[in-house]
Amino acid sequence: MIDSTDATFETDVIERSKEVPVIVDLWAPWCGPCKTLGPILETVIDGYDGNVVGVKIDIDENPGVAQAFQVQSIPMVVAFKDGQAVDGFMGAQGEPAVREFISKLLPTEEQSAIEQLIEAGDEASLREALTIEIDNPDAVVALADICVTSDRADEALTLLERIPESSETRRVAALARTGLIEAPSSEVETKLADLITRVKGDDEARQEFVDLLEVMGVDNPTTAMWRKKLTNALF
Repeated sequence: MIDSTDATFETDVIERSKEVPVIVDLWAPWCGPCKTLGPILETVIDGYDGNVVGVKIDIDENPGVAQAFQVQSIPMVVAFKDGQAVDGFMGAQGEPAVREFISKLLPTEEQSAIEQLIEAGDEASLREALTIEIDNPDAVVALADICVTSDRADEALTLLERIPESSETRRVAALARTGLIEAPSSEVETKLADLITRVKGDDEARQEFVDLLEVMGVDNPTTAMWRKKLTNALF
């Protein structure tokens, strides 16, 4: 367990929790139950060999954190994961309860296997990940991306149907439909200029126009201009 403060909370808890779960123990020296819970938390967390981090915060010395958590009673324990508070409890708990609380924050063996396969990133690994979880968004998008770059657009689009639409699925789907994987901006803009005259009455032209905007991406300085032209053409 490390001691954190108002000044270091962002680094010790928020940022660190983007790597591993962080268990925050809000306590004070005068709190009897805190003295019982603290050693239990430390023992359980130490047993995870760095896969979980424990942070202690004295609420008397750190009123900013205490106010942020709206602390009314201690001990108060809050679990952080991916930069967000995800679970918690108040009052002293025994070791079995603490161990169960923390274990829920860690990936299962199946989840760990999927993460490793996605991290590997090759087609065989991604397909194996999807045999475990057929609609894993990260694996679906990564495999669809590979299909697009290897000229298997139809397969990519079929894969993307497994998961809800997102900015990433729209990007990959647009690449699959247009085939413009590494097209220069000038070529894309030439196509946009041709399509803008037809978007109002032609569904296919409108879809292609929208796909081309996805291919250009939001970071392209001319994307906003073409979106405005599309709006003006339609309305």
